[in-house]
Amino acid sequence: MQEKLQDYFSVVFEPELLKEIEKFGVYKVIKENELLIDVGGSITHIPLLLNGAIKIVREDDNGDEIVLYFLERGDTCAISFVNCLNYNKSGDSKLNYSKSKVRGVAEKDSEAIFLPVAKLSEWLEKYQSWRVFVIESYSERLNEMIEAIDTLAFMRMDQRLLKYLQDKVKIMRETTLNATHLQIALDLNTSRVVVSRLLKQLENEGKIKLFRKKIEVLEY
Repeated sequence: MQEKLQDYFSVVFEPELLKEIEKFGVYKVIKENELLIDVGGSITHIPLLLNGAIKIVREDDNGDEIVLYFLERGDTCAISFVNCLNYNKSGDSKLNYSKSKVRGVAEKDSEAIFLPVAKLSEWLEKYQSWRVFVIESYSERLNEMIEAIDTLAFMRMDQRLLKYLQDKVKIMRETTLNATHLQIALDLNTSRVVVSRLLKQLENEGKIKLFRKKIEVLEY
């Protein structure tokens, strides 16, 4: 973990903070499709992503889902920082942690360091680099949320679908995606039939190429 921290975050965090992350953080390998946290789950740690990709999903009361954004190398889930405001600094393990309002699922094999919520507010006071990191993370996630709202409000479904595929190409760092029509439909909160029809339309327009359970994005 020490080597990975130095490689990825030595230019981001102070040496003293890196030592604390190494001391208190928990390194984990996350397998593709593994659930990091579910809606309603207690937030005891937040992930600091070393590599890979994590999909953040919102679910409504009817069980319908929509993808909000993706985390990639160097990211963390800023939504989880809200938990810092609710955590009692006494560190009483019997206290209730905040409940997650989102679901986090690994899009590919990933590596992350999970940081205990109990240390996060302390680091905000001690380390300028951590304060900057938190503020920038909030800003990035807010921009992504605004973009997601704009996409829902102003884009046709074929435009939303192409943008979704283009965004995944950037996150996955691969032009060929492993994805079923059903999974895409769930991510976009639409029907598989609609997705299949629009994927064929995009292929006819020369923007993608379809294979069995794979999609090559030609325009990105």
